[in-house]
Amino acid sequence: MHIPLLADLVVILTLSVAVIWIFDRIKFPAILGFLITGIICGPYLLSLVKNVHDVELLAEIGVVLLLFTIGLEFSLKELLKIKKYVFLGGIIQISLTIIIVYLISIYTGFNNSESIFIGFLISLSSTAIVLKLLQSTQEMDTPHGKVILAILIFQDIIVVPMMLIVPILSGDSTNLLGEISILLIKGVLIIAAVYVTSHYIMPKILFEITKTKNKELFLLSIIVICFLIGWGTSTIGLSLSLGAFIAGIIISESEYSHQAIGNMIPFKVIFESFFFVSIGMLLDVYFLLNNWFAIMIITTIVFTIKFLTGWISAFTLKVASRTMALTGLMLAQVGEFSFILSKIGLSSELISGDTYQYFLSVSIITMALTPFVYKYGHKITYKILDTNFHKKFDSFIKSKSFTDPSLTEKKTYKNHIIVIGYGLNGRNVIKAANYALLPYVIIETNPVVVKEELKNHRPIIFGDAYNEDVLISAGVKNAKVAVVAISDPLGTRRVVANLRTLNENLFIIVRTKYVQEIPALRNLGANDVVSEEFETSIEIFSHVLHRYMIPFNDIEQYINVIRSDGYEVLRGFSEYGGKLAVLNSELTNVDVTPLKVKQGNILIGKSLAELDLRNSYSITLLAVKRGTQIINNPSSNTVLEESDIIYVFGESDKIIRFRQIFI
Repeated sequence: MHIPLLADLVVILTLSVAVIWIFDRIKFPAILGFLITGIICGPYLLSLVKNVHDVELLAEIGVVLLLFTIGLEFSLKELLKIKKYVFLGGIIQISLTIIIVYLISIYTGFNNSESIFIGFLISLSSTAIVLKLLQSTQEMDTPHGKVILAILIFQDIIVVPMMLIVPILSGDSTNLLGEISILLIKGVLIIAAVYVTSHYIMPKILFEITKTKNKELFLLSIIVICFLIGWGTSTIGLSLSLGAFIAGIIISESEYSHQAIGNMIPFKVIFESFFFVSIGMLLDVYFLLNNWFAIMIITTIVFTIKFLTGWISAFTLKVASRTMALTGLMLAQVGEFSFILSKIGLSSELISGDTYQYFLSVSIITMALTPFVYKYGHKITYKILDTNFHKKFDSFIKSKSFTDPSLTEKKTYKNHIIVIGYGLNGRNVIKAANYALLPYVIIETNPVVVKEELKNHRPIIFGDAYNEDVLISAGVKNAKVAVVAISDPLGTRRVVANLRTLNENLFIIVRTKYVQEIPALRNLGANDVVSEEFETSIEIFSHVLHRYMIPFNDIEQYINVIRSDGYEVLRGFSEYGGKLAVLNSELTNVDVTPLKVKQGNILIGKSLAELDLRNSYSITLLAVKRGTQIINNPSSNTVLEESDIIYVFGESDKIIRFRQIFI
């Protein structure tokens, strides 16, 4: 029996494996691989897929699962922690982009509805591509990583209202005010339903399901909840995708969200791939080639607009100049949710076929350029920061960052510590410096923190240590030690290089999360590099060694060798570490055990001399706890009483034998 859809799936998946394997070798995102696969096997190129409609149906399921998993990962509690970045930065970025694109579209001949809709499409960026790039280089915890993530979160949220507004823009209703009123009412009802369901109904349902400990039942229930709520929203005139997003939010508020995400990820990846393949199939390659000049101009305009709006949104958050530039660069592409909106707009005849092809071409090109922009983003940022315009702008920001000019008076520093980054590690260094009465100065990019610390008369400078002028203001040429404690691997490298250039005799201590950064940082001039990964391992291992009664000074020697060698002992795969003999102890089979003397025990009323535990059981009694009193090294005439807790030391098998009289 011949199944046409099965043949198409074989073609798509086989070609996807080949393309994505190539893309992985050249460090391109998988999403671009799926888009290229769609272009190759689509009707405009090789026509390898015959049933495009069936593939689009699978793509619709992919969209549903994509929004469902985003809803699962969406935490209202976590959102509130970064609400300023999410809402202020996100609103400014989205609003500015829509306004600028709207004005350009009106000028070029589009009507109001089309112009607003095109603004919607251009305003969104690619969450999937950008986050994958940030994760690949451990930049999620950097200042620019946090700002970018916050704005992307807002974009994912705003997609839902955009979907609801599309029918109004398409002119399906002549009563615009009535449609908006109904939309607001639906929004309020949805919010109320989400709150009630997520707090009172869904936890009870999922609890009953999980009590069965049946994984198949849990997975099936999660899928049913997703599509059931999606079907419910579609019956009241909203989209299936919106319902899936709501279902994800409802489950995310329960303690079962992590298990649900783990179960859904494989399905999401498969069906999401069909979505991007289907988008690639819709791109008319001949249209792109015939209109390449116009498409390149539009792509340049879109990239410039999105860079500027991303930069401005970061500027309003009062972050460092480097963070502003990197935020703009990383948000400069068009995102995957724009494809979802574009298909809705095309089906609603809100945009024409040619406009849709222009959009597809520009979107795919901007997404394809993103990995290259990211790769050279820091170099581009360096060039921007070195321009005279930026230096004047940076001075302007500093002059406006503090309301009290007296707080920023110039000071002279000498033989001091420069602490770069005032996070947890930086604060701990300052506490130690205060305790030892050592002079120090702090460099921090958060103006709110700087203003607060200046009010507390703490020596702190607002600025980015990327900038040599900032380091000079902190007295780098007269400093004795510099501690770099920022969560930005590439930024840390640049800071270390600047420090070493400005002061050859400076002792530079660097904190890094990732051990692979150690060689590069040492080559740039760092004297000591502290790895959070290995320091945690060392702390755990020292506890293990203490448990095996390894002598304290041997453990200290082992740890010192590890640190002095740049963690080479742990980084290598040698069974014995290579530079230190295997730690061994004759006491690895001994233990200290507390035992309670209960009523009726044969030890009650007997002195330690009578018991003679060393000769009788080959163990030593170290201490006796009697009520709240601790008797250390009890004498031989100490008499044991009921409810005493005795602490005995000896080999494990001897203690096990002694414990028999306590049973």
